[in-house]
Amino acid sequence: MKKFKSDKLREECGVFGISDHIDASAFVALGLHALQHRGQEGCGIVSYDGSNYHSEKRQGLVGDHFTKSNVLKKLPGRFAIGHNRYSTTGETSLRNIQPFFADLHGGGISLAHNGNLTNAISLRDSLVKEGAIFRTTSDTETIVQLIAKSKRNKIIDKLIDALFQIKGGYALVLITNKKLIGVRDPFGIRPLVIGKLKDSFIFASETCALDIVGAKFVREVENGEIVYVERKKLISVKPFPKQKARPCIFEYIYFARPDSIINNKCAYEYRKNFGIELAKESDIEADIVVPVPDSGVPAAIGYAQFTNKKFELGLIRNHYVGRTFIEPTQSIRSLGVKLKLSSTKSIIKNKSIILIDDSLVRGTTCHKIVKMLYDAGAKEVHVRIACPEIIFPDFYGVDMPNKNELLAFNKNNKEICDFINAKTLKFLSLDGLYQALISEKRNVTYPQFSDHYFTGDYPVKPIDELGDSKVTQLSLLSTASNN
Repeated sequence: MKKFKSDKLREECGVFGISDHIDASAFVALGLHALQHRGQEGCGIVSYDGSNYHSEKRQGLVGDHFTKSNVLKKLPGRFAIGHNRYSTTGETSLRNIQPFFADLHGGGISLAHNGNLTNAISLRDSLVKEGAIFRTTSDTETIVQLIAKSKRNKIIDKLIDALFQIKGGYALVLITNKKLIGVRDPFGIRPLVIGKLKDSFIFASETCALDIVGAKFVREVENGEIVYVERKKLISVKPFPKQKARPCIFEYIYFARPDSIINNKCAYEYRKNFGIELAKESDIEADIVVPVPDSGVPAAIGYAQFTNKKFELGLIRNHYVGRTFIEPTQSIRSLGVKLKLSSTKSIIKNKSIILIDDSLVRGTTCHKIVKMLYDAGAKEVHVRIACPEIIFPDFYGVDMPNKNELLAFNKNNKEICDFINAKTLKFLSLDGLYQALISEKRNVTYPQFSDHYFTGDYPVKPIDELGDSKVTQLSLLSTASNN
């Protein structure tokens, strides 16, 4: 049985941690629910009651497991961390679901990780040669092993030892001996924010997770910063040489929930701005502006408002079809997009349409949507994409095809247009993207964002890359078992 091959980029994970709260595990469950869009294959929570750690991990969605009182009762304590998983490194199995726990000299530690290490395989090989034993295929376990190996006494110092050995884009949340710890990589590629709820501190991937528990947004964790809570105080450590941040540009384009705050603005506002800039660059005569739901809606609103064109929901999403829908036969599999989208034929018929989406990866879904609109009676379909062409793969925790599977790597604009069967096709320029984000041009010497998807300018060298594809299999051990 196969899953639909997604034509969207997928962020790897969401993390959430809370200190010193009577309902710590329940609040973590709520936070993970708000971060469900960042990972839907597995979820886990680890709590600490002052003496012992408690762990519960499940495959599937948070709401299917951690809303049950009998599960939360197994997670006592005032400190807890949680993790939503979408696998990029390591296969889907129960043993790869985080947070991970280990007994170290000096006490236990539990860790949840969002991102990807670009030197995980190299480090793992070295650790195995030195006698380390790995139970999972996740790169996160490599971090745990490095912390355990450190000869330093204090947990923060052990963590720093590990951080100076790993490379990549990452955000970490840990609990140990009544400490809640958060870490963001030196470039700030993967996101992490700080919230406060009375005397409790919260570390989370996005601000939407703070909102659901009624916490106040304090600030983003800075690039290369370690923050930890000890005796109800927030302490900051910056062990890395100072450098400018380069956050992942796709947090703004797609990954972050629209109501999450990034750099003092809601993600929704940035995405409207993409549509405005797209309209400035590539407006065309048409009857209506139609978004691909739900990702294309903000950009389409911005486009329509700027051009004074009519905005219409010409496509309706079926929200009851999940991403893991299983198609048992080829005849059902061939229905593809129709399982998730349908056209509003009375709106589409005899109309010239500007179809807007946030990105174009393989192009297979876009091709089917364009066909659906023509089948519904559209006169013309003009496709507008609210980001530049995706030409290069990611190595920092985003699940995406290698470059040979990326449509824009293999085809020019006209060839892509022909492939998706659109009347015209335009992408937002890189300059337009930066204008929408920060009203500045891209700094060629030191870009303001990790925009390697479009430029190939990687802030961290992908050490474990072999040829044109990522290495994601860390072990020969089968992942078919849930053990």
